[in-house]
Amino acid sequence: MGSFKLSLLRIVIPIVLLASIVAEELPASDDDELRTFIVHVQPAENHMFATADDRAAWYQSFLPEDGRLLHAYHHVASGFAARLTRRELDVMSAAPGFLAAELNEVYQLLTTHTPRFLRLDVPLPHRVSARNHSVSGFGDGVIIGVLDTGVFPYHPSYNGDGMPPPPARSFVFSEHERSIKILYHCPSSCREGRCDFNGSACNNKLIGARSFESNPSPLDEEGHGTHTSSTAAGAVVPGAQVLGHGRGTASVIAPRAHVAMYKVCGDECTAADILAGIDAAVGDGCDVLSISLAAGGPAVPFYKSSLVIGTFGAVEKGVFVSIGAGNSGPNASTLFNDAPWMLTVAASTVDRSIGAQVRLGNGLSFDGESVYQADISAAVFYPLVYAGASSTPDARFCGNGSLDGFDFKGKIVFCDRGNGVGWIEKGSEVKRAGGVGMIMANEFPDGYSTLADAYVLPASHVSYAAGVAIKKYINSTANPVAQIVFQGTVLGTSPAPAITSFSSRGPSLHNPGILKPDITGPGVSVLAAWPFQSPAAIRSAIMTTADPIDRSGNPILNEQHLPADFFATGAGHVNPDKAVDPGLVYDIDPADYVGFLCSIYASQDVSVIARRAVDCSAVTAIPDHALNYPSISVSFPPAWNSTAGPVAVVRRTARNVGEAPAVYYPYVDLPAGVVHVAPSSLRFTEANQEQSFTVSVWRGKSGTAKLVQGALRWVSDKHTVRSPISITFE
Repeated sequence: MGSFKLSLLRIVIPIVLLASIVAEELPASDDDELRTFIVHVQPAENHMFATADDRAAWYQSFLPEDGRLLHAYHHVASGFAARLTRRELDVMSAAPGFLAAELNEVYQLLTTHTPRFLRLDVPLPHRVSARNHSVSGFGDGVIIGVLDTGVFPYHPSYNGDGMPPPPARSFVFSEHERSIKILYHCPSSCREGRCDFNGSACNNKLIGARSFESNPSPLDEEGHGTHTSSTAAGAVVPGAQVLGHGRGTASVIAPRAHVAMYKVCGDECTAADILAGIDAAVGDGCDVLSISLAAGGPAVPFYKSSLVIGTFGAVEKGVFVSIGAGNSGPNASTLFNDAPWMLTVAASTVDRSIGAQVRLGNGLSFDGESVYQADISAAVFYPLVYAGASSTPDARFCGNGSLDGFDFKGKIVFCDRGNGVGWIEKGSEVKRAGGVGMIMANEFPDGYSTLADAYVLPASHVSYAAGVAIKKYINSTANPVAQIVFQGTVLGTSPAPAITSFSSRGPSLHNPGILKPDITGPGVSVLAAWPFQSPAAIRSAIMTTADPIDRSGNPILNEQHLPADFFATGAGHVNPDKAVDPGLVYDIDPADYVGFLCSIYASQDVSVIARRAVDCSAVTAIPDHALNYPSISVSFPPAWNSTAGPVAVVRRTARNVGEAPAVYYPYVDLPAGVVHVAPSSLRFTEANQEQSFTVSVWRGKSGTAKLVQGALRWVSDKHTVRSPISITFE
């Protein structure tokens, strides 16, 4: 593997993130109402800041009075968040250095898990110690910054016994920051972390906890932040279980990594607070950012998204950013986080469920899921009734009060998923109406995607197909009956992995020439280890070694149990064992992202993202498909003539991080004549040597297909480096 050693940089990559953003809905008002704005400013070329306080003082000079400044950004954005009226903002916009301002946005966490999963109310005397548990060295020296709802520091996942102290950090500057002589020094939190809890809640595992929202305490009152951070890098926890199921020793693949929590969500998550959290995490020397949010709503230009701006600044400073595609699937072009500097991760299942089987009076049975598996007789069949039989509008969704006036006492109630009614709320309504159990079935779009949840009564979440069959049975007899049989933890379920219905899909609306999402992964975190600082090379290693097939060797399926396309899976399911030794990587210099941005935006808009003055007329524009990305995505224009030649010639440059010498040969998994690769081999005589190649895309023998997807594999004696290819014929 040459210099590609496991003992070097170890990075934890959070895979499934369960949140999405909605734009703040603000009523029309007069020009004198105070609102929160994120203001982007740019110092004069020779303006120098000796300290962070000097920069904050300059920010303050834009404001009409003291007390308006909410956040001063130093590392990933050039600007601040402040309370302003529209009238004041209009005056400010004429000040030298002003670039742009955006109204604050509100983010809404979306999670498929409830806080009760985490047992956050476990008394301190019952905390489990991991002091005698041996753990691997994975994650040594890595600091993972988590932006979320805070943390419950007394959870056993944050036990610091046996953890070494975090490493010292030196701050990374971009060239433009050096040029204006920003003389920051690494704060003490780079090594020890800043802990805003009272007492000694932080330790060598949880090295820092800070709050940026209105509540100054970083305590997690929602559960989401504790869940995401503990799965990323929690300590080994013997005897872990969820409501009595899945008992065993809970451990993540990076138990030696350090966690720093940045609470950016309380009653709401705002763009101003999130940007402040990213800014602090980068300043504190974090190696990885795990962000359980999604930038989006309707398609928003990158220069208007604080999350996009902040993560660009982080990646420029060598921080790896892993973020979920979003929770708005399964429709096309619903993914949020599609900037090319992010690792965008789709959500998939694992081969384990917590079974709750539905058995009908006619002998048919259907597998479902439920975490809450209360005592209910497996020998008794209960009357079964469809909530939709009620005369109340939308009663079939079992919303609050919808089951009034109908006899559900002592019965199992069949409810349809959806209509904005939470799953726990459905069960609560059934229980309130006297039901003894609930069957919740998917609507068609969710297909076979089911999830275990902590219902308040015996329940089972079943697929759309099962729901259709159960309804048919209910309508076929005057006295339908059913029972729910709980099966505990069921291992080896299939198909697995499979794409979940809620996982957002591509293609990207911002940059269709970049295939998004990048990969798919389960609802846990995985570790990969790489020796270089470039986040693009790390992403390449993950993508080119991902598995395009499931554990049975079949294509990964979607929620309808049909083969999923690359707009759902990306390069495939993450394979951490292979990712540590990819053979070749495709790297991208952060400066190339500026060229990409100049290909779609004006100079001033690019300057907002880049935190410096950018003249796009002096920058070589790089179209999205021309970035040195590990995947390839091209589109044929509507008026393209098949006799006119290739629609696109895509160039890529691969760097050898494997053995040397080595020879790689191309294999194309596409219909004949669609793709031509040149040269016919890549020969490397030394480590870190680079070789370039071109991929010419034609209509070929693809017929009238509107979408053709396959892969290019560069194969040596020891490695297979796979790049997915997606071709859209518009």
